[in-house]
Amino acid sequence: MKTRSLALLFVLGLVVIAGGLLLPQWMSYLFTIAMGKGLVVLGLVLLMRAGLVSFGQGLYYCVGAYVAGMLTQFVGVTDILVIMLASVAVSVAIAAIIGLLLCRYREIFFAMFSMAFSMILYGLLVRNQFLGSTDGFNVANPSLLGWTPGAEASSDLVLIVAVCLVIVLGAVAWRYLKSLSGYAGEAVRENEIRLEYLGGSVFRVVYVKYIIAAALAAIGGTITALVSGHVDPEMAYWTTSGEFVFIALMGGTAHVAAPIVAAVLFEALRTYAFAVSPYTWQMILGFALLAIILFMPSGLWSLVERFQNKKARKTS
Repeated sequence: MKTRSLALLFVLGLVVIAGGLLLPQWMSYLFTIAMGKGLVVLGLVLLMRAGLVSFGQGLYYCVGAYVAGMLTQFVGVTDILVIMLASVAVSVAIAAIIGLLLCRYREIFFAMFSMAFSMILYGLLVRNQFLGSTDGFNVANPSLLGWTPGAEASSDLVLIVAVCLVIVLGAVAWRYLKSLSGYAGEAVRENEIRLEYLGGSVFRVVYVKYIIAAALAAIGGTITALVSGHVDPEMAYWTTSGEFVFIALMGGTAHVAAPIVAAVLFEALRTYAFAVSPYTWQMILGFALLAIILFMPSGLWSLVERFQNKKARKTS
């Protein structure tokens, strides 16, 4: 069963890559952006399954993007794999320090403190003239193992890397959630005292999840920076982090594929809403989220679960 699932995942990845390359350039761009944001939301889902909601994932999303931009513009490093590793390393180092304080808090305190750190970064970037202040700066086209594609081919390169990362990291996240450490997160959400009584460390469980979420956010920010060719402080603003929470609520937390699917639908919905009503498109998104909360409180993935349950009842 596991072998068949992995084979199906591999075939699906090839189909997605082929479809992305055949799509018009603007659709391929939106799809790549959705893959990056989906990874950020995947990390957020790990925290939400432990009962924590972070309004500060924009911090690591922005750090990953700015590391990519600074490496390409100021250091001359354009290899996409090196950039990814550097972005993750910097974000994990920052998360390891901030997490020592942040992971001691719960509920609204965790959410607000996480947003506070993100807004601190936003304020520092806005006042930094060297990094372009509010305008940000451009990011050079990436390369791969010495191969430097053209302007159009570089976006295809980022798309392929993004889809591969989504598949690999999604599979790893699924295995993690099915492990003892993954289930410990649900124990934190339900009863921290009982987990401590059984010998588990609540702080360690939350701390590890926070660092994993930071790494995923950094990868998502790097993908966004490389495909868009630009970074700016808005990536650390609280509305960006709120957007990630929006997508997480939209997809639900029942499966690792939910945030990826929700991110794609979110980008499609926002593009359509902006085309139809450029001055009130936020209202359309608000009504969409309100409808999901009212009719599908567990997110869009609950539709898949209903279909699976219905199929199982017919089989039995």
